[in-house]
Amino acid sequence: MDAHVNPHEYLEMVGDLPDQEVDVAPVSIAMASLLNEGRKPESYFRQLKKISGDVAARYDELLEAGAEDLAETRLAALKHILADKFGFLGNENDSDHYLGADMMSVIDRSQGLPVSLTILYIHAARAQGWEIEALLLPSYCLPRLQNGPQRLIFDPFRRGEILAASDIRGIVKAALGDSAELSASYFEPVSNRDILINQYNFIKSHQIEISDYEGALQTIEVMRLVAPGEFRLLLDAGVLYSRTGQNEKAIPALETYIERAPDHNDRYDAELLLEHILSEQG
Repeated sequence: MDAHVNPHEYLEMVGDLPDQEVDVAPVSIAMASLLNEGRKPESYFRQLKKISGDVAARYDELLEAGAEDLAETRLAALKHILADKFGFLGNENDSDHYLGADMMSVIDRSQGLPVSLTILYIHAARAQGWEIEALLLPSYCLPRLQNGPQRLIFDPFRRGEILAASDIRGIVKAALGDSAELSASYFEPVSNRDILINQYNFIKSHQIEISDYEGALQTIEVMRLVAPGEFRLLLDAGVLYSRTGQNEKAIPALETYIERAPDHNDRYDAELLLEHILSEQG
């Protein structure tokens, strides 16, 4: 993102890009800047550039010291800079956990939710031309780094620890209960937009929990700039427009959601709310 571009205009531009061209970390910073009035994104973009440059330098050092160009070597460079040098880690006891989804706060505090830390690792790795994707599990996110046939799934929340299938199963069971098992879908990489939606859903959910419906609506509107084609955001928008007394916006949002939602069960609640709004209008 050009330092002179307005974040709102930048995100509108991002909304028109193919998903593979969405650069997740700067986009996440731009989203945070719209939710943090008065805070400029430029210094955070410089931090991303610094991190990526340091990873490149560390990787070169490792190769010069005799390391092979393996996935483990690439991960070692990422861990050394992000976890050891800059201190980006998770904090299970963070009482303000929702701040771990705000990328500006993540960079300020050097701690964040798994999805936010994954975004930083993805950005630093892709800046080197390395292949890396995100896997979304229930209430968790993990990066998968690939180098030829090598694949490493690791946990930025815990200093880049490499995970085996049993570790990932433990994450799923912790979220869904002891009877839960791994699904093949958990190992399918998600889109760049899905990563960002997952990240900012944590902020939206917190705002709804504390009845900050205006704030939650603002978060949804920022998410829709990045993912204008994501029909699921229309339901949240419709509900929040209704709760904030903006039925003139709630009606078209709900109608469009109902048109696009493929499953009847998904449409049911939206249809009930739409009927209620229309009946109130007489």
